[in-house]
Amino acid sequence: MKKTILEMRNITKIFPGVKALDNVNMDVTEGEIHALVGENGAGKSTLMNILSGVYPYGTYNGDIIYYGQECRFRNIRESENVGIVIVHQELELVPYMSIAENIFLGNERAKKKIIDWDRTHYEANQLLKRVGLKEDTQKPVKNIGVGKQQLVEIAKVLSKEVKLLILDEPTAALTDEESEKLLKLLLQFKEEGITSILISHKIHEVSEVADRITILRDGATIETLVKGKDDIGVDRIVKGMVGRPLVDRFPKRKSNIAEPIFEVEDWNVYDPLDEGKKVIKNASIKVHKGEVVGIAGLMGSGRTEFAMSLFGKAYGRNISGKMMINGEKVELKDVKSAIKNGIAYCTEDRKNAGLILNFDIKTNLTLAGLEKVSNKTIIDQNKEIRMAEEYVNKLDIKTSGLTQIAGNLSGGNQQKLILSKWTFVEPDILILDEPTRGIDVGAKYEIYLIINKLVSEGKSVIFISSELPEIISMSDRVYVMSNGCVVGELQKGEATQESIMKCIMESLSQGAQKNGEN
Repeated sequence: MKKTILEMRNITKIFPGVKALDNVNMDVTEGEIHALVGENGAGKSTLMNILSGVYPYGTYNGDIIYYGQECRFRNIRESENVGIVIVHQELELVPYMSIAENIFLGNERAKKKIIDWDRTHYEANQLLKRVGLKEDTQKPVKNIGVGKQQLVEIAKVLSKEVKLLILDEPTAALTDEESEKLLKLLLQFKEEGITSILISHKIHEVSEVADRITILRDGATIETLVKGKDDIGVDRIVKGMVGRPLVDRFPKRKSNIAEPIFEVEDWNVYDPLDEGKKVIKNASIKVHKGEVVGIAGLMGSGRTEFAMSLFGKAYGRNISGKMMINGEKVELKDVKSAIKNGIAYCTEDRKNAGLILNFDIKTNLTLAGLEKVSNKTIIDQNKEIRMAEEYVNKLDIKTSGLTQIAGNLSGGNQQKLILSKWTFVEPDILILDEPTRGIDVGAKYEIYLIINKLVSEGKSVIFISSELPEIISMSDRVYVMSNGCVVGELQKGEATQESIMKCIMESLSQGAQKNGEN
């Protein structure tokens, strides 16, 4: 029988107005991959923040027993000193520092307070080999993709002699291929004797690699499922998470598509930092009233840059091309003019660009449409409260009140708050960039319902997602992007994972041939 190395007993954590954890119990055995799953707000990250010392002893009730000893961590360094290391969902890398500098930040390789750069780069190279990453250790982190940054973060963890590795949504921002590599790495660590706790909303990943799965719901432990003994299929795990079977992951919608409302032709965008680099190349799309138009593509295909450039030139320079709304040519010089012309953009980066996390719900919700709750530049606070309450109820945002700080909401409720913020301005065209990234299946379903309701009211939605089943199921048409170009347009019945990937692969092959000829 495997040795139990960690017990978390009767853990209770209360935030102002919210009991985040209620007598949660969990144990981990040596050398296993133990998954922790639950809906947004279930308490997963809170529990791991307690274990890693982010929330210090004294701010919660309950006991942590690690290798038979009671632990009372006052900070994250104390937990790291005994081999417990956490990789957070939001990567903690310094973009303008090198890969090597990031790996050993706070854990420098130095003699007499002078950094030994030869040793730093040598050991950084050894760690990169261990995680399967081939990159120059002197390269700034900002110059590598998100998937590679995730591997740098894990290399950083391995430099600290980790015994218990905690991964909080490690694949949320990764492509399927990058996710698969990371999961294989996790299995490799298991062979090396490293114990892991994995938090993930991608249930199929959990089923693939986990030895045991602990399910939290509403801050309480529901059950722990054991591979080889219990059913750990996706449907069974989802039932434990939401308390009921989820019969259909994607709600049905009766399409009622009308005339074109939004047309873009020969759209070109240059990189804002490199005036010679064209990011979007002659892209053209058309969107009808009452239609969900999906945009699919691999990471780096230009989807987000394209969407932001359409939203009042929020991204890019030297933008050219033709844009028409309701058949009339328009030029949107800035974000304000985009909103005025009925376009809204929900960013994929909800924490840094979507919300002001230290502001309350009410302020975040009305910020993009203050003219609706003000009179001659003076905010009518009673009206603001009434309208904020209406939208909180409409989108079922789970909160202790309108004055709750946005940063204290779960990821799913933050996402719904962003949707509330932009539906509040009553746009005709809503661009949704990865609206379900990093949120659970239940919250995803609620967002799908919101999308369906918007298009049933005659609104139009441009839907960007890295999850192909989501794009295929929710969209009436799908545009495929690759290397800054629109390389395919697929109707509802034509769009499959195979047909989308075929468009991408053919475009990449043609690009490689053209480069070879040059």
